[in-house]
Amino acid sequence: MIAKPSWFSEETIMVSTAPTCGLSKGGRLLPIIDPATGKRKQVKDPETQGLVDAVNDQLLEDAKALAKGKRTDTLTFLPKADVNIRCAVPVYYDRRYGKQFRAAMATKEFKGFTFSTLGELCDEGLITIRGGHGSPSQDQRIGEVPYIKVSDLRAGLVNINPTNRVPRSVAKYFWKGESSGLRAFDLLCPERTSKNIGDFCILLPGQEQVVTTKEVIIIRPGVTAHFDPFYLLWALTLKVVRDQWRRVVFMQTNREDVGKRYLEIEIPIPPNAKRAKEVSQAFRQYYQTIAGARADLITYLNKNTEHHFFVSGAEEILGEVDDPEDGR
Repeated sequence: MIAKPSWFSEETIMVSTAPTCGLSKGGRLLPIIDPATGKRKQVKDPETQGLVDAVNDQLLEDAKALAKGKRTDTLTFLPKADVNIRCAVPVYYDRRYGKQFRAAMATKEFKGFTFSTLGELCDEGLITIRGGHGSPSQDQRIGEVPYIKVSDLRAGLVNINPTNRVPRSVAKYFWKGESSGLRAFDLLCPERTSKNIGDFCILLPGQEQVVTTKEVIIIRPGVTAHFDPFYLLWALTLKVVRDQWRRVVFMQTNREDVGKRYLEIEIPIPPNAKRAKEVSQAFRQYYQTIAGARADLITYLNKNTEHHFFVSGAEEILGEVDDPEDGR
């Protein structure tokens, strides 16, 4: 009969969310890098007394702490009822990010705010969430309608690749109609990719008629919401919100799918429309300024057709740049 360790419990499950186990992806020892110098940290070898590279093995540190009856930031015990064996990935049960978010909500900066998950907001009609259109094959990318891949969502903007377009007939097939269904200032985010999961981008006026890969999430405020897309982007880019994606992203491969776990992300909800505008004004000004500048440039390019520039061609802006609160 095997003796039960002192930390064993019938009611709880020990979970370690240690991010390292001493080995690199190539199977070599993973060194600790000193951020101050950028060099490997050196420690004394207990046998030879010489200096060797320190090994980054936080899982071992958790095991040592467990044996001594101690806790670490990545070592915790959860009630058995809170653990679903169908989702036995340790990082999913990391409570740190939720605690950090709740702590931030209790500060004076968020006085009057409440908070909800994306799933709850969707159920209440305060936001709408949809997936991308689809993924045309490589041989279909010979037309005039821009095709937006995950790699085109960078630095808060949707970057159209002028060499990656599909015929309008193919676009209509993936749109399931005459138009894309997208609106100016929609928020787009990778759903299936690597470390840029959780980074939202804004679709600018003139970019609406594109085909988006199926591996994106598209979010916009609902008709009853008292906040606009710029507030949503402000909320979703808060560090205490962005960090929550670490819990729902299980791997860092190039083909990892977050499924519907992103619906568990919590964001702050403003007490009223005035407060929402106040906190997100810098985002609103930035994107509306870019949108206005793009409109001016496209007007120039339409009058001076001797230029070859990526914002012309399939992109078109009709009329003034609209406020996203109008016509939601």
